[in-house]
Amino acid sequence: MTDNPDLATIATFIRRLQWAALALGALWIVWLLAPILSPFVFAALLGWLGDPLVDRLERAGRTRNTAVILVFSVMTTVLVLALLVLVPLLEQQVVTLVESLPRYRDWFVGTALPWFERRTGLEILSWLDPEHLFNLIRAHWERAGGVAATVLGYVSRSGFALLAWFANLVLLPVLTFFFLRDWDLLVERIGLLVPRDHQDTVRRLARESDAVLGGFLRGQTLVMLILGVLYAMGLWAVGLDLGILIGVIAGLLTFVPYLGPAAIVVFGGTAALVQFGDWQHLAGVAVVFTVGQVIESYWLTPKLVGDRIGLHPMAVIFAVMAGGSLFGFLGMLLALPVAAVANVLLRFAHERYTGSRLYAGVRQQAAPDGATGTADAPPGADDVPPDV
Repeated sequence: MTDNPDLATIATFIRRLQWAALALGALWIVWLLAPILSPFVFAALLGWLGDPLVDRLERAGRTRNTAVILVFSVMTTVLVLALLVLVPLLEQQVVTLVESLPRYRDWFVGTALPWFERRTGLEILSWLDPEHLFNLIRAHWERAGGVAATVLGYVSRSGFALLAWFANLVLLPVLTFFFLRDWDLLVERIGLLVPRDHQDTVRRLARESDAVLGGFLRGQTLVMLILGVLYAMGLWAVGLDLGILIGVIAGLLTFVPYLGPAAIVVFGGTAALVQFGDWQHLAGVAVVFTVGQVIESYWLTPKLVGDRIGLHPMAVIFAVMAGGSLFGFLGMLLALPVAAVANVLLRFAHERYTGSRLYAGVRQQAAPDGATGTADAPPGADDVPPDV
């Protein structure tokens, strides 16, 4: 440790540059490895969510391996049962959707667009004329490089994407099991890398982040499941052929603020107009939407989620969109965890700032005898007007 304040300042600045370079390097590596990190991140989230139950079984007297096998078996059973129930149901809904596409097209061209043109004065149907579309395709044929090459490239990319998706699906349960088994060991080893001077602070921030993120993810998962079932049953009761599919989609989109309700309004309203074409069924969709919003706002979210994440809905939307734009599907998986941890760090930074001399100012420092002012302030200093 040097006595020269200038050298100490330079050393501190260099250390901060090193930490910033390390963080940027880590982000660059994550960006490069994003296509293969998704199953690891998803498995880590599942392992982290299941670790408290494993620890509880350990405290009850079971060994770590036995507790991991029990929790992993329960998670697998629940997932398999859900797939056995949902896959045939959603498959039937998708078949219904495909069969209904001509009817949706006719409604869109024959009813929705003419109504829109009458209200706005815009001419849209002329752009959808088959001859006009053919002329546009022919005019841009050479620029596109030929449809054969485009289709071949798409098929090749789709084939590789399908193989990668299948490999990730096979890896997911294996990785989840290992994360469940070794979670405490991983946490311990990471804790040993923390500098001793900052161990208490890092432990405190880690506990707060774990509480915020764990409570939010567990609560939000339950909210998504309950709302998905509620929306699906409500739209099915209204009589929509695609009610179950729309309800499931809306439930899954609930983790992004306002996106789930918007899906009910847009998809459900469109399905009601195409299938029935009257205001009674459209009002039924509105009732399902209203009931779902009341239950979510006054019971589900306050009871299951509360303010555990402490983020404004716009911040959540920005985090999901930014994560998806920067890192794709991996970024969407990491968006809310990173946002929750960043929120904890911002609260800690705010706490440090409000307790610092920069925020309080010299005149707010308590003198040794308890009076306001500074210990070394000259007599009569309090009479000097404060700086503007």
